[in-house]
Amino acid sequence: MNLSPEKRIAGILLPLFALRGEDDLGIGDLGALRELTDWAAEIGFKVIQLLPINETGVDNSPYNAISAMAIELTTLHLGPNSPQELTRADFDAVLADADLERLRRGGVKYRQVKKLKRRLLEKAFANFAGRAGKERQAGFRRFCEEEAAWLHDYAFFRVLMEENDDSAAWNRWPAQQQSIERARTWLRDLPRDRQSAINDRQNFFCYVQWIAHQQWRDIKSYAEERGVALMGDIPFGVSYYSADVFARPDEFALDWSGGAPPELYFKDDEFTQKWGQNWGIPLYRWDTSLSHRSHPRILSHLRVSLAAEEEQTISPARLESHARTNWRPRPAFRTASR
Repeated sequence: MNLSPEKRIAGILLPLFALRGEDDLGIGDLGALRELTDWAAEIGFKVIQLLPINETGVDNSPYNAISAMAIELTTLHLGPNSPQELTRADFDAVLADADLERLRRGGVKYRQVKKLKRRLLEKAFANFAGRAGKERQAGFRRFCEEEAAWLHDYAFFRVLMEENDDSAAWNRWPAQQQSIERARTWLRDLPRDRQSAINDRQNFFCYVQWIAHQQWRDIKSYAEERGVALMGDIPFGVSYYSADVFARPDEFALDWSGGAPPELYFKDDEFTQKWGQNWGIPLYRWDTSLSHRSHPRILSHLRVSLAAEEEQTISPARLESHARTNWRPRPAFRTASR
């Protein structure tokens, strides 16, 4: 769509998780976004803006992403044949063990919802690995090749998280896993059956991202057909405990974190009035982040985001924190084990 500041239009801004329906899996997802798109088109809205869709960590904050590239799996619409490897029998079997009434009541129960959707995707991946046709397999391999700049490091990071009770705090992992180089050596020294299991698990996380990119491209195309633009929000920084920092620590100033300037309006918070907010996101080292090695990855961040949503905004607060000198040393307990 051709959105121009000279043409007045109306739209709606909301977080995807809030689009709840009677038959959802405990959270708003792309199925609900499709319904919202129909409603927006019918009443004349031209834009739907969403919060970041990056994969979140233990705090479930879209502005504290564990990957600048990976899409949050809870955004996916999962049901029989969605993805196409998820059968009705597998879908019903997984849901039979879930307390859907509780999941659908009240606020989002992120831990349970993530577990449920991951189980459904594991069923789909098992079917894909066991009986996908040549064309489908070729599509997956092509995706992995096209996204190789970030995908394999991310998938390895996710496996290492599982090896450490789903913790993304890489500086508290065993010493042999605290850097990507040491972790790869650790993997090579494992027995072959363990290596094979870990490689399969990495393929699972790649598969999830493949499905995520397919579904978001599909909803973007559908919205365009209805005359509605999807606008995203890019969190310019990433979490200290992210795949990006783990794989490329030299691109970040890890002893400093970004935030906001002093806020005089925080009458009940003397610290924030004097020192400002500390968000915990590491500062980019622009001398290396914009090098010939890293620049394509930053552009890939924008490319992947634009593939899923037509327009993008860069979170103003995050951009401000990178543009201004409101940086603070990281709290000692966050780096004590480094």
